[in-house]
Amino acid sequence: MMSDDIERVCFSAEEIRTRVQKLGEEIARDYRDASEKVYCVGILKGAAVFFTDLVRAIDRPIDFDFMIVSSYGEATVSSGQVKILKDLDFSIEGQHVIIVEDIIDSGTTMHYLRQMLQGRHPKSIKICSFLSKPSRRVAPVQIDYLGYEVPDEFLVGYGLDYAEKYRNLPYIGVLKHSVYE
Repeated sequence: MMSDDIERVCFSAEEIRTRVQKLGEEIARDYRDASEKVYCVGILKGAAVFFTDLVRAIDRPIDFDFMIVSSYGEATVSSGQVKILKDLDFSIEGQHVIIVEDIIDSGTTMHYLRQMLQGRHPKSIKICSFLSKPSRRVAPVQIDYLGYEVPDEFLVGYGLDYAEKYRNLPYIGVLKHSVYE
């Protein structure tokens, strides 16, 4: 069973649900007077679960799309080389853009992505991440909407994976060292 590989649960399914709802309400409130739609960009695969829950919690018109961006490959630490594996399908010029990520660790990917998308002339860009590990940050990233700040532990569940496993856990937990060492 996957749960046997979890050292401890950090955020229960209920805690996650409550926090995502609050983030959605905050985003809706911040853009309530904007005449333009908000364009949410989900970063696959990790953010898929969070992204789906979040966009349903935003009570206002939105458009959304997905990107696949990688700086990890098969490793547990960022390579520092960012690759765009799937780009946006539509223009973001003149749009309010919110990049939605599962976790910001080193910040390398998000720093690169924000700069790249800024070159496409959106009206604004904000970042929403469910988790942040500031102790691992090597590139500057401003997170506008944050679920939780977390310590430097290997977290899985709610979209977070190790070797493509554990994404479907309904909670976020610390993976036992014996699984990945």
